[in-house]
Amino acid sequence: MLEYPQYKTLPKSYVENKIREFIAEDVPDGDITTISTVPSAQRINAYIATKSDIVFAGTEILKHMFSESYGLELKVNDGDRISAGTVIARIEGLAREILIYERIILNLLQRLCGIATDTAKYADLAKPYGVKILDTRKTTPGLRLFEKYAVTCGGGYNHRLNLSEGILIKDNHISAAQSVTNALNMARNTAAGKPIELEVDTIEQINEALLNPPDGFLLDNMNRETTIQAVRIIRNHPKGNDIFIESSGGINLTNIENYFTTGINAISIGALTHSAKAVDIHMEFD
Repeated sequence: MLEYPQYKTLPKSYVENKIREFIAEDVPDGDITTISTVPSAQRINAYIATKSDIVFAGTEILKHMFSESYGLELKVNDGDRISAGTVIARIEGLAREILIYERIILNLLQRLCGIATDTAKYADLAKPYGVKILDTRKTTPGLRLFEKYAVTCGGGYNHRLNLSEGILIKDNHISAAQSVTNALNMARNTAAGKPIELEVDTIEQINEALLNPPDGFLLDNMNRETTIQAVRIIRNHPKGNDIFIESSGGINLTNIENYFTTGINAISIGALTHSAKAVDIHMEFD
């Protein structure tokens, strides 16, 4: 089966480096409003809370955002389903620094919790059928690892992180190679053990590929009837039960149930990351 690493946690060094990058973007020459209005030694107690029902994603951000000099008390865990008004965390520390971090924290949490909340809607529907909900590379530049982490918090699964992690042969690759067979053969010659998945949109492409099958098929923009036919052909191959089958393209909450009983292993949905709406989270000083 086709499998990729799952990003259920984030490396501390990655988060800290990103935070430094975000601070440099937002505070290039100091927070002149805060410096002008808040005494340098003043310490405060603050809390972060949600104004809507959400699935939470963000403990990896909060615990790496604040050093040991802060008092951080996390009230929720990643993947928790929390209702409007729930306090996510309490923080004690220097007022100036917390004010500098406030918008960075909220931007990240609102974005990631939005992704986790949307992912959970799909994952809840798919779980009884044993079908995985996968993300894609349709992520915000610079935030990919954060966003893939949010998908796992919502009960989804990570597809390949980047173009180096695995081979996914798409229509333009096939066109450039001049055939499915050529594309697969060239990929095998240079794959170095990497998994190979082939995107197909016709039954003819599947039949050609099954002469020497890849590790997986991505069924692109196929309706339910064509998907059932494609799965039957693939599973009837001697190696068919070991081949990963994924559907993608035009699948959303209104039509996803049509695909659960087709025999596929997974459904990949770009909208999990490219169309997620930020949720309403705020920070207040006690």
